[in-house]
Amino acid sequence: MMTLLFVTLALLALGSALAVILSHQVLYAALWLIVMLLALAGVYALLGSSFLFIIQIIIYAGAIISLLLFIIMFLNIQPSNLPQERQKFRTLGFAALLVAPFAWLLGELVTTLDVAPVAVGEDFGAIGEVGLTLFYEYLLPFELISLLLLVSLIGAIRLAQKEPHDLL
Repeated sequence: MMTLLFVTLALLALGSALAVILSHQVLYAALWLIVMLLALAGVYALLGSSFLFIIQIIIYAGAIISLLLFIIMFLNIQPSNLPQERQKFRTLGFAALLVAPFAWLLGELVTTLDVAPVAVGEDFGAIGEVGLTLFYEYLLPFELISLLLLVSLIGAIRLAQKEPHDLL
């Protein structure tokens, strides 16, 4: 049952990712991206990682896609404004021919490896354990990332201003 659910979610993720690439409307591509991100969240849930499942839905399928849809609607992107690519399927076929040998090699490597399943603890993926690890062992990198995000947010606001102002 779990294998069938995994295969279904994987095919849904692959199909929707392909729809993102081949979609002619930017808004439809963003909607297919939501489907792909939700399928990936389902894979995280199957793996037993509740924290990644929740973060995937809240951050990516929620906040990031909302921001992306807002930008698409704000810019009023029309298919006539986008560059026309007549050789899309030729490029896709070339990419498939380029990737196929590596996919075959990866498949051969995976099937010949003798890998024992990894034993995971009872609290694997628990939000409390992730939080404790994040705030005790990785406090400095966490704070540096938050500072980097703050500086990039201030820079984005500064770039979005209509009239340039003095910094002082």
